[in-house]
Amino acid sequence: MNLLQFCEKKKNNEKLTILTCYEFTTAKLLAKEELDALLVGDSLAMVYHGFESTLSATVDMMAQHTAAVKRGAPDSLIISDMPFLSYRKGLAPAMEAAGLLMQQGATAVKLEGSRGNLELIEHMVDSGIPVMGHLGLTPQSYNVLGGNRVQGRDPEVAKKIKDQASDLEKAGCFSLVLECVPQDLAKEITAELTIPVIGIGAGNSCDGQVLVLPDMLGMLPDFSPRFVRRFTQGAQWVSQAVKEYINQVKAGDFPNEKESFQ
Repeated sequence: MNLLQFCEKKKNNEKLTILTCYEFTTAKLLAKEELDALLVGDSLAMVYHGFESTLSATVDMMAQHTAAVKRGAPDSLIISDMPFLSYRKGLAPAMEAAGLLMQQGATAVKLEGSRGNLELIEHMVDSGIPVMGHLGLTPQSYNVLGGNRVQGRDPEVAKKIKDQASDLEKAGCFSLVLECVPQDLAKEITAELTIPVIGIGAGNSCDGQVLVLPDMLGMLPDFSPRFVRRFTQGAQWVSQAVKEYINQVKAGDFPNEKESFQ
């Protein structure tokens, strides 16, 4: 999968599928499936490192995980998040951060918001760095937004999101993520833009969907936002496997003769 093929899917009315991925082993597994892209999301600060928000993700952290995913899925389209403030410190530091992610294996980078970012996005694209936009609920700004809340219910805010989406397309973004916005607003934006619109909590009229892998696998049973569907009960099967391991070791059934060296 390359970016041209990714974008062609919108023209062909084919839904795009993206999952987050943070490390080598999972990348090898996901590379065997017909996913359109893997997202090394700054959500790794929470689901992989245990921090309270995405704000704890750093450029070095994102680069390390991007490299691991690239080694596990060398032929996949890999999108890496630009972490908190990495693209707000001036053009040179932002380009250095984006360049590092690309050098570690990213096909493209993703950044949140449009205000103050349009010139940077144009420069990135002109420099050979594909950019995915992100509007609606932008987790890096959750303190400003008053928490993780649906964005765009107010007509004035909805218009602002629509205008920002258009600005991001004009700046050169190859795709856009819409997070936690009303489905009617997402449908309008998807119809107006020529670039693929990827939803997460934005209804099913978007050109595709992205989910955080541990969420859709049911690995974090205490976390259940409305927009997440658990496609399996991962926490349960991990627990069952660990219990079985403990029981067989204590019973002397593991390792057996076939699993031992003579």
